Amino acid sequence: MIRADPDWLSAAAAAELLSVRRATLYAYVSRGLVRARAEGKKRVYARADLEMLRVRSAARRGHAAVAGGALLWGEPVLDTRISSVDAAGPRYRGHAALELLQSEVSSERVGELLWSGELPARAPPWPEASSEPIERVSGLVDADTRPLAAMLLVLASLPGSECDLSLALPSESVEFARSVLRLLAAAPAAGKGRRVLAAALRAPSLSASLLAALGGPKTRAARRAVDCALLLLADHELNASTFSARVAAGAGADLPRCLLAAHATLSGRRHGGMCDRIEDMAGRFARPEQALAWVRGELAARRALPGFGHPLYPGGDPRAAPLFELCAEHEGDSPGVRTLAVIREAMELVEGERPTVDLALVALSVSLGLPAGSATAIFALGRSLGYVAHVFEQREQGHLLRPRARYLGA
Repeated sequence: MIRADPDWLSAAAAAELLSVRRATLYAYVSRGLVRARAEGKKRVYARADLEMLRVRSAARRGHAAVAGGALLWGEPVLDTRISSVDAAGPRYRGHAALELLQSEVSSERVGELLWSGELPARAPPWPEASSEPIERVSGLVDADTRPLAAMLLVLASLPGSECDLSLALPSESVEFARSVLRLLAAAPAAGKGRRVLAAALRAPSLSASLLAALGGPKTRAARRAVDCALLLLADHELNASTFSARVAAGAGADLPRCLLAAHATLSGRRHGGMCDRIEDMAGRFARPEQALAWVRGELAARRALPGFGHPLYPGGDPRAAPLFELCAEHEGDSPGVRTLAVIREAMELVEGERPTVDLALVALSVSLGLPAGSATAIFALGRSLGYVAHVFEQREQGHLLRPRARYLGA
């Protein structure tokens, strides 16, 4: 039995969501306001389009509706100086992420930019982290533990820092943030023995540390590839996990707990967990040719595939292309990368759907020969650079994030 896709609703459910008759729903489809597709003998309707249409309709009825719609890809809900997003991708403090990538800026320098507003000529030395927090959780992991789960365990085990709670962003608080991120990079080494852990903690950069913890290649090209991914994923405005970090920060939580809230949200199947769904999709095929037949079947049934169609990038996710280029430097004759390429090409050719950064990140992980769950770990570590910046900014703003709900009960 195929589970219904929550992103697509039946005609009855769609009409109920909009509080309109079905004839009105069909009129919206004919005007291009709501996407529809066939699913078996029936048609289903895109929840995202329906929600946006509902918000626009409600906005005409008063400010309360506008405020509610802000939580659904609607109007901005807070001010930030950290990042913005447009069709060309994210901008960090006014610097285009893709331009920083072309200039070979390291992820550590991007972190300093996000935290301070200034792009240093070179990153200051980041402290070596103690192995104790990772050793403390090593008994809780085994060979099947995903890297993100190890990261969550390490965050949960960390003590806070008094200076970390200051609103003035003292240098000690930034230093503490650097040490926490070093631990996050090495966290997937938990349970893999002292030698692997020591190598991850001694590594000179976040990318090298994460690769050592994951058991990946030790080449300069591999480190550069992962560092590029960390940079491209460093921040993306007010996404779900970043908002979680800001909510925790506004409530006065210390940095490890703010990051824990963010990473727990990131694990969701519609966010960072999308990478795991893509891995599962690609992993079901022994040969790329099987993937082609499967994709044709899915497209014929009009079922959505994970890794395509980002709401903020209708013309295609600009962060994906550089990662696919990096894949070409490492893939060799990898069946996994060829399978993902088949899926990608079929979707672009038949549906006109371009891949998101999630699919590109999985392709990069596979091309580097990294274990399952590594793409999500790269996502989590890169985005943590932005989480820290948002935690600092939320504390500066000094207020609790507490939206109101509109009661609809009897």
